[in-house]
Amino acid sequence: MSELSHHHTDPTPRWCSCAVPDEDVSQTAPGVSRRNVLIGMSAAGALAAAGWPAAAVAADDKSVTITVMGTSDLHSNAVNWDYYTDAPFKDSAGNVVGLARVSSVVNQVRADRGRDRTLLFDAGDTIQGTPLGFYYASVDPVTESGAMHPIAAQMNAIGYDAVALGNHEFNYGLDFLANWISQMDADVLAANAVHAGTKVPAYLPYTIKTMKVKGRPPIRVGVLGLTNPGVVIWDKANVSGKIEVLDLIESAARWVPVIRNAGADVVIVSAHAGDSGLSSYGTDLPVENASALLAERVPGIDAILFGHAHRDVPQRFIVNSVSGEEVVLSEPKCWGQRLSVFDLTLAFERGAWKVTSKSAITVNTNTVVDDPALVALVKPQHDAVVAYVNQTVAISTEAMSAAEACWKDTAILDYVNAVQTATVADAVAGSAHAALPILSIAAPFNRAATFPAGAVTIKDVAGLYIYDNTLLASVLTGAQIKDYLEYSARYFQHVAPDAPVAPATWTNAHNLPDYNYDQFSGVTYDIDLSQPEGSRIVGLAYAGTPVAANQEFLVAVNNYRQSGGGGFPHIAAAPVVYNAQIAIREAIVSYASASGTIDSATFHVVNWRLVRGGVPVF
Repeated sequence: MSELSHHHTDPTPRWCSCAVPDEDVSQTAPGVSRRNVLIGMSAAGALAAAGWPAAAVAADDKSVTITVMGTSDLHSNAVNWDYYTDAPFKDSAGNVVGLARVSSVVNQVRADRGRDRTLLFDAGDTIQGTPLGFYYASVDPVTESGAMHPIAAQMNAIGYDAVALGNHEFNYGLDFLANWISQMDADVLAANAVHAGTKVPAYLPYTIKTMKVKGRPPIRVGVLGLTNPGVVIWDKANVSGKIEVLDLIESAARWVPVIRNAGADVVIVSAHAGDSGLSSYGTDLPVENASALLAERVPGIDAILFGHAHRDVPQRFIVNSVSGEEVVLSEPKCWGQRLSVFDLTLAFERGAWKVTSKSAITVNTNTVVDDPALVALVKPQHDAVVAYVNQTVAISTEAMSAAEACWKDTAILDYVNAVQTATVADAVAGSAHAALPILSIAAPFNRAATFPAGAVTIKDVAGLYIYDNTLLASVLTGAQIKDYLEYSARYFQHVAPDAPVAPATWTNAHNLPDYNYDQFSGVTYDIDLSQPEGSRIVGLAYAGTPVAANQEFLVAVNNYRQSGGGGFPHIAAAPVVYNAQIAIREAIVSYASASGTIDSATFHVVNWRLVRGGVPVF
């Protein structure tokens, strides 16, 4: 949910300009000779503890079992570290994060299955998501320093065989993405990301990996990479006129036969798309979460590694409606918390390999400890980011928290709106739009965000504003703002006037995430939870006067929302009058540093509230 645009060098993209590769793009990832570190148990013991079965034994010499491992949504988690708390990652379930953990599990699977019987893929969203990713894209960009991207370095060391592009790979612009691809040893795939106005893939669509079998022909495993159609909304500024993203299902229907005709015995799809069949946007674009539909509608697929939804889906079977064959799907939980492991058994019959059985499971990476070689590989870069996020930017006169920001007007979220308003006001001063009232939109991204009383650091700001969004300003009318607020208010459940006050149970209606609950500053309004959706916004006013339907306002908004993310009405089509590609997080840091003090008395105005039957909840 972010984008940044920077001035970068212009590395030669490793793009595919041909419709169909002439030959296999096969490369054996280098062997990794490292000490595999487990917590007091053998490889088999650790994997058994994770619920992973022992290696399948072939029923006869005609059968071979191969193992395909997969990650997804790593989001620049290199080591088990939380940059927002400046401590090892911790959650109530005991999960851990990072590629260094993934590496230890991968090493154990390879030891158990045999290095020549395993492959390792990823389903996208690898380079954005933590301050580590942000730092090497914008603070000290690898495109300017020439340094190896830490995630590329780790994935190369682990020995990934193929990586699909996720939507967040486009956040930092096409030049940055091309540079990252050029650093990767693995094939980077996205068959449905095409040059604008064509059906020609802008990136490699697929690759085929070859596994030697003694006394038999080799087993050829094809992997097709598919990215998310939402890229053209979420990163419109980066891809418009350059990259289009075609329907996942139609693209797979085109490319799976090509892969089969190229000699693949097994076809795996690595798709950055959830399995719900739903979309967070309207119907103008192809389905966002199409993985299950893909399995059902496109014949010739054996297994699908999918991501995007950040869920843990160990194994799901779907019967293909055309072939009647079962397809096995698995999604590993995000940030390196799980590794999907597919086992595919093939029998050699009538001169050809045929998949006879398939299964999948996800292995919890908390069964191992960080691979020390992978930690050492990125330690200087990690340490630089830790030092960066611990820099003090200002002194806060009081502690502020976002814990109640989803149901109360809080000072800490008002600070985001104050920065956005001030930035836009400075930018439009002296222009034709300077006379328009300025409003600002912010959402509660992180309920755990806090500013302590005293020194506020970059990590505190990053914890409050966790996305790499940039700031824009658009013109909306009073009627459009009313529609926008009504749409946002769908986030709340319908609550009777006499129901017990339990606001934490009133949020996230329709499974809407917190980041899709937008709050306005600059106008006053009530949200009446006792009213039906579409009729909840009451008393919308500006400077004490009811907002007129045709009254114009300048609205500060992030690029994700302005591009159509979340499907909010009017904003994507509204005229844009400011877009300097300023990262909002960096604007907050700059604003706080310039003032030196964060004093809520100077910016916190309770301009909205929850009511029931006109009676304030709080």
